[in-house]
Amino acid sequence: MRSLLWFKQDLRLDDHPALYAGLSSQRLLPVFVLDPSLLQQGEFGSRRLGVHRARFLLESLTSLDAALRQRGSHLLVVRGVAEEVIPRLVAQFDLQQVLTLEEIAPDERAQVARVQRQLKGVPLQQAAGNSLLRVGELPCAIEELPLVYSHFRTMVEARMPVFQPRPAPEQLPPLPDGARALLQAIPTLSQLGLGEPLSVPASAFPFSGGEVAAQSRLRDYLWNTQGVRSYKDTRNGLIGSEYSSKFSPWLANGSLSPRRVVAELRRHESRYGANESTNWLWVEMLWRDFFRWNLVRHGSAMFRSGGLKGAESASTQVDQRFSDWCVGYTGMPMVDANMRELAATGYMSNRGRQVVASYLIHDLQQDWRRGAAWFEEHLLDYDPASNWGNWAYLAGVGNDPRRNRVFNALRQARAYDPQAVYVSLWLPELNAIAPHLRHTPFLLPGSDLSRMGYPQLNAVPESWKPYLPQEAA
Repeated sequence: MRSLLWFKQDLRLDDHPALYAGLSSQRLLPVFVLDPSLLQQGEFGSRRLGVHRARFLLESLTSLDAALRQRGSHLLVVRGVAEEVIPRLVAQFDLQQVLTLEEIAPDERAQVARVQRQLKGVPLQQAAGNSLLRVGELPCAIEELPLVYSHFRTMVEARMPVFQPRPAPEQLPPLPDGARALLQAIPTLSQLGLGEPLSVPASAFPFSGGEVAAQSRLRDYLWNTQGVRSYKDTRNGLIGSEYSSKFSPWLANGSLSPRRVVAELRRHESRYGANESTNWLWVEMLWRDFFRWNLVRHGSAMFRSGGLKGAESASTQVDQRFSDWCVGYTGMPMVDANMRELAATGYMSNRGRQVVASYLIHDLQQDWRRGAAWFEEHLLDYDPASNWGNWAYLAGVGNDPRRNRVFNALRQARAYDPQAVYVSLWLPELNAIAPHLRHTPFLLPGSDLSRMGYPQLNAVPESWKPYLPQEAA
């Protein structure tokens, strides 16, 4: 059997079902297709792949290629469209099957279907994808999954699955004859038409892409520093690399298996004991799966303005306030600091994401899909299920029994950045004023703000008034 192994968002060798299915092949051609259309503007004016995630992707591909080389193989990276590239390679090397992992999002599933049609009878085998739970491990049929996370969690935990991921194989089948002639260096950001992002010392995610870095972080967080044991207390942090697990970027492009994460978590608990924090990491991993399986169930409805509920009240408005939000120039420091961190680094804390999304939706009354698309372009850890699922959730059109989930931005700032250290880090223009005023510069005269180069809010929401400085209340 001569096989093509099609890598997509599964850039690892550990716990990779399609890879294991290819081990019995006489010849195996590992391929990644880099689609230039991801760098073009989409429906909402954003690209599907921005510079930060592109950098992380290229690092991950370099790491994957190195791991394949160590096992007697190589990674062929081809720029083009999968439904053209894959069938062409199959025909060129007389391959007999294509192996890949299942997809969950409508666009990606449609692409796999197009590739299958173009293969004209050559089988395309899809192994279990990057979800934590396999279909047979779900507590019920996909079409019967609950819309509320707490119900989903209860059902899963009633029959708690055991995860036994398979390690990376030590050796791989050789490439097809003649395939080495096609190998070339992985493209650079410049070759993709993207600039090289600047290194930012304040980044909360100073890590590299790829499976080696992912496994290193997993060992560090669960075993060396055991940061997982205080995860529940630190997960709402804003500054530094250690306030949360930071697994999400590697999980998003498949450099890290979710089943490996939970298997290691259970091994940690068996040795050191479970606590609230280790359980909370499990809760978050299950949230990820909840969104994934609901995307499989509901498909394109997740990307519509009315979401899963078909709501007619969701705003489709977009104006200058959206543009100001994108670049961190709204006049609300907590929002602006988070948006500038995202633009500079491709990362933002979980707490920050909830605050800025709620602000765009409920305070600025802008189309939530625009915000989701902006995140898609800029987030290192973008994945369609978690990103669009969380945005729909906050917009009140997703998996939430409550109609509106509104975050008071000033209250959040006071609670999670009481000394204004975070906003001072990302909004240096505010360092000219006293720390206790840095969350409320809108109380200063407009001329002062103009000199600092910071925008003035049009109006202070009534809900913020309990959190203003006493002299201004």
